[in-house]
Amino acid sequence: MELINIVNQKCNRCNACVRVCPTNAIKVDISVGYPQIMHNRCIGCGSCVTVCSPEAIVYQDSRDATKSLLASGQKVAAVLALSISGEFSDIVDYRRFVEMIRRLGFAYVVEASFAIDLVSQKYAELFQHNKGKYYFTSTCPPVFYYIEKFHPELVENLAPIVSPMIAAAKVVHQKYGTDTKIVYIGPCIATKMEAIRYEGSDGQVDSVLTFRELRELLSEFNIKENMSEFSDYDPPFGNKGSLYPVSNGLLQSASINEDLMYGNVITVEGRDNMLRAVKEFEQLPVNIKRHFNLFYDEGCIMGPGTTKGGKRYLRQTLIVSYTRKRLRNLNKKEWAKNLKFYSSLNLSTSFKADDQRLPMPSEEEIMSILKNMGKENPGETQDCGSCGFDSCREFASIVAMGLTKQDMCITYSFQNRQEYVKNLRFTNEKLIITQKALQESEKVAREEQQLAHEAMQTMENVLQKLPTSIVIVDENLHIMRANESLIKILGPEVLEISDIIPGLVGADIKTLVPYNVYNLFSYAISNGEDIQNRDIHINNELFNISVFSVKKNKIVGAVIRDMYAPEIRKEEVIKRITEVIDKNLEMVQKIGFLLGEGAAETEQMLNSIMEFYKTAKL
Repeated sequence: MELINIVNQKCNRCNACVRVCPTNAIKVDISVGYPQIMHNRCIGCGSCVTVCSPEAIVYQDSRDATKSLLASGQKVAAVLALSISGEFSDIVDYRRFVEMIRRLGFAYVVEASFAIDLVSQKYAELFQHNKGKYYFTSTCPPVFYYIEKFHPELVENLAPIVSPMIAAAKVVHQKYGTDTKIVYIGPCIATKMEAIRYEGSDGQVDSVLTFRELRELLSEFNIKENMSEFSDYDPPFGNKGSLYPVSNGLLQSASINEDLMYGNVITVEGRDNMLRAVKEFEQLPVNIKRHFNLFYDEGCIMGPGTTKGGKRYLRQTLIVSYTRKRLRNLNKKEWAKNLKFYSSLNLSTSFKADDQRLPMPSEEEIMSILKNMGKENPGETQDCGSCGFDSCREFASIVAMGLTKQDMCITYSFQNRQEYVKNLRFTNEKLIITQKALQESEKVAREEQQLAHEAMQTMENVLQKLPTSIVIVDENLHIMRANESLIKILGPEVLEISDIIPGLVGADIKTLVPYNVYNLFSYAISNGEDIQNRDIHINNELFNISVFSVKKNKIVGAVIRDMYAPEIRKEEVIKRITEVIDKNLEMVQKIGFLLGEGAAETEQMLNSIMEFYKTAKL
C-alpha cells in the first residue's frame, strides 16, 4: 500500500523529510531531482507529513471511500479515538459533536474507550504472567511496523494483542452485527495500513479517517456545532480507557504498577526516544528487565492526522477533563457486566518479520565517504545529528547505501558553500579584471575601427579622384568597386546606370565593356594569371589595361589608362622610347658578345694550326 506520496510540483527540495524519516524510507535520487518514498520501508509514522512546510507530502485520502460507504444504504458505525476530545478543542459540548458526526450519515457513533478497557485488561494479564519474557506494547502501529521491518529479531517481543482500533471493531460487530460497516476516526495515519493488514471479518475496519479529514468532511457538508442538538455515544461505554491518548493512559486504565521502585514497565514516547528504547532493549535485555510501553509520537494526542500546530499540554488537559466528566456519569455495574461479556472476544494477534534492512557497506566504502566529506579522522567528526543520524559514521553508511547524499551533512554543505563562495569571489575578481581588459580592448578596437574607417574613407576618396580608371570584380564578374574615372570612359549610358546603382556595385561587367575587355577579366579569374599592359579600344578610344589577381580565382582588379590623356601620352612615349633603347642596347650587347666569341675561336684555331705546322717541320 502506498500510504504516503510526494507531490513534486509543491516540493521545494529542502530534504527536511529525508532528515526526519526514522527508517530512511525517503531516497534522494539526484537523477530524479526530487525525494522518493520507498513504500516497502515506510512505517506510516507521518513525520515527513508533519515536517513538510509546503505540504508537498500527502497521505492516502479516505474521504471518498467513507462517503461511498455512507451512501451505500448499509449501517455504518463511526468509531472515535479518544484523542478526539483534545483535537476538537473548539467544540464546547461533546454531545453536539456526536450529533455533528451522526449528521454525516452514521447509524452509530461509538467511543473506543470500552475497547481500550478490554485491551488494557489483556496487557495486565500478559505483564503479570510474563515468566521472565518482556514485551513491547503493540498499540501504536508505527512501533510494530518499525520492529517488524528493522528489528525482526524482536517480533516475538511484541505483545500479541490487537490494537484498540481492531478491538473496537470486534466490539461493534458483536454489538451491532457483522454486517455493520466501520469507519475508524483517529489521529494516526498508519492505522490506514493496519486496517488493510488485518485478516478476519470480526475486526474488519472498512475505512480510516484522520481528524483532519473529518474536519474537511464537516466543512464540506456545512455541519456546525450551533446547528446541532445534543446526542450521546452509543454503548458500550468505557471507563479509564479514555485516558489512553496520554502516553501512560493504557497503564492507568489497566491499573498496571508504574512505580519506579516496584513497577516493571517503562513508558517511552517520541520518535528519538522510541528508536533508542528499541535499540537498548535489543542490546541489553538481561540488564533492563522491563516491559516497554511505546508510542512513536508524544502519545496519540500529537499524531500526524491531527491539526498542525496543536498544543500538547492543552490537549492532554482537555482529555483528562473530558474523562473526569464522563466517569461521573458512568454506570460501573453496567460497565463491569459488559467487560465480562466482551472478555470472550479473541483479542490475540501475531506479528511477522518483514526484514527491510539493507546490507551494510564495507569499511572501505564508509571511510571513502567520510574522507570525501573531510571527516576521515576521529577528531574531525562532529556527530551533531543535524543530518538526522546519530553519528557521522552512520550517515556515511546511509550515503554508501545510496539512500541519501552528502549534501545532507550541514557542515559538509557549509564547507562546500564556503569553498564555492571563495571560488565565486575569485572568479568575480578575475571577471572584473577581464571586464576591465575587455573594456580597454573594446576601446582600442573602437579607435582602430574609427581609424580604419577614416583610412577607408581616405582611400575611397583617393580612388574616386584618381584620373586612372580602377575596377575590382568577383568570381562572377560582378563589380565590387569602381571609381568615377571608369564610369566616365564607359560612356553616358553607364553613367545613367551609376545613378541607379551607386558605384556600379553588383553590376555585371560583361554588360558594360566590349567582349575583348571582358575576356581579359574572365581569363585572369579562370587562370589566376596577371595581364600586363594590353592596349584596348573602348568607344573608339585607345586605353591601356593591366589585370591582376587580388585573391586567386576569386577577385581580380584592373587599372585602365587613357592613352590620349596628355600626362599619360607623355609618360607612355618616354616609357616606350626607353623600352626601344633598352631593347637595341640589349641587341648590340648580344652582337658584340657573338663577335667577340667568334674572334676568340678564330685566334684559337690559328694558333693550333701554327703549333701543328712547327711540330710537323721538325
